[in-house]
Amino acid sequence: MGLLVQQIKKKIRKWIDAALQGHHDYYTCNLPKKSGFLSSLILRSLFSDVYINPTQTEFLNNLSKKAIIVYASKYKSRFEYLFYRIRYKEEGMPFPEIGFEYKIFLWQKISRLVLILLAHVDHFFEHKTLPDPYKSGFFNRQIETGSAALLSLVDPKGFYHRFVRAEQNPLKYLIELQRTTNRPICIVPQWLLFSKKPHRPPRSFIDIIFGSEENPGRLRRWTVVSRNPQKAFVEISDPVNLKNFLQKPENQDQDPEELSFILRDRLLEQMNRHRQSITGPVLKTRDELKELVLRNKQFQSLVKRFAQSNNKDITEIYKKADDYLNEIAADYSVNFVQALCIIFGWIWKTMFDGITLDMEGLHRVKSAATKAPLVFVPCHKSHFDYLILNYLLFNNNMPCPHIAAGRNLAFWPMGTLFRKSGAFFIKRTFRGARLYSAIFSGYVHMLINQGFNIEFFIEGGRSRTGKLTLPKTGLISILLDAYKNGVCRDLIFVPVYIGYDRLLEESAILKELEGNRKKQESFRQLIRARKVLKKQHGRIYVQFAEPVSIEMLASRSNHSLQDMDQAEYQALGRNLSYRIINSINRISVVTAQALTASAILNYPKPHFSQKELMVYVETYLSYLLSQKARLSENLDDPHNAVENVLSTYNSRRFIGRQRTSGQDGTAIDEQRYLIWENKRLNLEYYKNNCIHFFIPAAYTALAILSYDAFQFSASALQSDYNFLQDFFKYEFAYDVDKSSEYMVRKTLKAFIDDAILMPHRTLPDTYNITAAGFRKLLCFASFLKTYFESYWVVLKVLKEYNRRDLVKKERIKKIRTLGNQLYKQREIERNEALSQINYENGLTFFNFKGIRGAEDVEGIEFYTKVIQRYLDCFLVQK
Repeated sequence: MGLLVQQIKKKIRKWIDAALQGHHDYYTCNLPKKSGFLSSLILRSLFSDVYINPTQTEFLNNLSKKAIIVYASKYKSRFEYLFYRIRYKEEGMPFPEIGFEYKIFLWQKISRLVLILLAHVDHFFEHKTLPDPYKSGFFNRQIETGSAALLSLVDPKGFYHRFVRAEQNPLKYLIELQRTTNRPICIVPQWLLFSKKPHRPPRSFIDIIFGSEENPGRLRRWTVVSRNPQKAFVEISDPVNLKNFLQKPENQDQDPEELSFILRDRLLEQMNRHRQSITGPVLKTRDELKELVLRNKQFQSLVKRFAQSNNKDITEIYKKADDYLNEIAADYSVNFVQALCIIFGWIWKTMFDGITLDMEGLHRVKSAATKAPLVFVPCHKSHFDYLILNYLLFNNNMPCPHIAAGRNLAFWPMGTLFRKSGAFFIKRTFRGARLYSAIFSGYVHMLINQGFNIEFFIEGGRSRTGKLTLPKTGLISILLDAYKNGVCRDLIFVPVYIGYDRLLEESAILKELEGNRKKQESFRQLIRARKVLKKQHGRIYVQFAEPVSIEMLASRSNHSLQDMDQAEYQALGRNLSYRIINSINRISVVTAQALTASAILNYPKPHFSQKELMVYVETYLSYLLSQKARLSENLDDPHNAVENVLSTYNSRRFIGRQRTSGQDGTAIDEQRYLIWENKRLNLEYYKNNCIHFFIPAAYTALAILSYDAFQFSASALQSDYNFLQDFFKYEFAYDVDKSSEYMVRKTLKAFIDDAILMPHRTLPDTYNITAAGFRKLLCFASFLKTYFESYWVVLKVLKEYNRRDLVKKERIKKIRTLGNQLYKQREIERNEALSQINYENGLTFFNFKGIRGAEDVEGIEFYTKVIQRYLDCFLVQK
């Protein structure tokens, strides 16, 4: 009988070993790659419409090649584990097969559930304990073979399990595993979110019953995914590399248990900041935010001093302050922004061919948003700028920033609508308005302290010329003061480029350039502007530069912001402003429209063929490629792009087609065009969209041409380059971090690569102009001719009138009149030189140099000779 029992036991053992394949690695925390077909099909259909950013998908795929991935969610949820497991697999991403501390029963195959039960029973009878994936080495084997895992940071039962029952801590386990493996383990915090709305206390009845929007209950999760899956989306935060984390000096002597708590706190803080970077801070009412400003201790002490110095009752001052706040403050509404995004989504599709968005740059911005409040600083070409940026940010899971808008936009009903979308209003000048200045600064500081992102236009107003105007530093100073006074730990500036193939407000802006008065924005103007909806305006281009951290910028200085004297502090503000302007210039997109306009205006004759124009276009393209400029997609085929632009410019009456024939009267196949003189200013606007890329080349080319020799030394160009950079400092911002010597050398290299110049065989630092190079140098130098002619007109008026003869308005009037006369007499060749903004910049420059009228004979004679010398360089083009 005993022998029979032993045989039965052996057969059962053999059957169990065959079924379990010799191991007990069957756990409910593991969903293997081949899971149940029916269950997977159901879950795939439910999860398929939840949005996953393609940029994040690519990032995770690249990361999995270099590291072991362990995803981290804030709250423990089987729903999230199933989502990541099913959806990530469907997207071809590394998906979590292991769920630390998870037990999945329902979605396992029945056959696998039997194996799990069998393995647990067998292990219990054999070892008197249930199998443990930590002790058995199952987790080690799975992770080292490249399987991704998921852990949760907040678990209601976590304290009991880890401290009462002394169960394993997943983070501690990963730390110990990292110390024994060379391949880095990257913990990737992520959110599965069901709403972009910020938290607004107190909790609603629905939140109490069904869970909050941050951590919804089971019913709420499944309801959203089944009924409105488009509301749900995944956001991935910056990974934490455990290998780097352990190598930090402060972590090297810590025990794994203590390190796991430090790591958990860091991950939770990062996830909370990331969520806030998506939804925005806790949303308070407009009155609550106003109260925060008025109750600020610094502001209250200022009010007391102001009341005493002006001998006024303090309640009267507070009433005035409240009036100012009502005039300034935004009234942000997420529901309104959502509705606006739907409307403008339709408008963009109607008016434009599409939006080219810098997704890589946006990813950097989203990463920066988890570290500190952001200050978006876009260039300003159109009233559509802030609408487009807000639309794109909101659609890419970021809160709309609070926008500093001119008070001219507060007209009814748009003022109310702008406030609802986050706009707060600012006066053009604070001169003499001490209380207003304090209120405005206090309001901005409060927004930053609450964690709101901010947006403002560093140029002050829209560019009327197409190029970036010089920065206005007032708001920069207010923001630096916020950091200096400890309102925030850091503040990150994000330069943004927003460009258009065709500008919507083109005609209004050109009228202002011609000297007409700017029309005040009004509801009537808005109604009239509806006509633009019927036109196509090409593409929109949105690019993001590398974010600039004030903390990092301040760390490079010899003194902290608090210890800087006034001059050093102001210099920091100016340098930051120019750094932002130059960053925007570097990331701007060169379009076919801008490049073609540049070629047309710089071509020495008013009539041309496409073939002749392509010589200029190809020269410019070669230079742009050497500078790693960003080009619009259609410039991949330059010939076709220029052909399309010429057709567009012809239909818009900027240029006209010419009837051409040979000497015998037969038609010539090659189409020729003629530029209409009264439309040169239109083309000048588009040319100026890309002119900043060519300014270093223009300075260098003109310096070479001014020597009137085919051989020169690089060092000899320095004085001319420095002079031109200073002469046009009110026209073009230059990079404060790069010396003129560096810019000259860099440009010379580009000229050599394009066979414009050739290094001398024997003489060091000496170059020869090639046969084809001379004309190409003129191609670049021609970018400056318009400005020389404008400044020439200004100088002639200054020579004619004494300082006290004319006030500023009369002087501008005289300059415009003289400019028109000189143009008719052909002493001024370019119609676009008759620009009021050029005249004003010229006056500003000469005023800075102490030349204000006919009395300043020496200065006038000097600049007259200099301008004439440079203008003579262009005579060979005729």
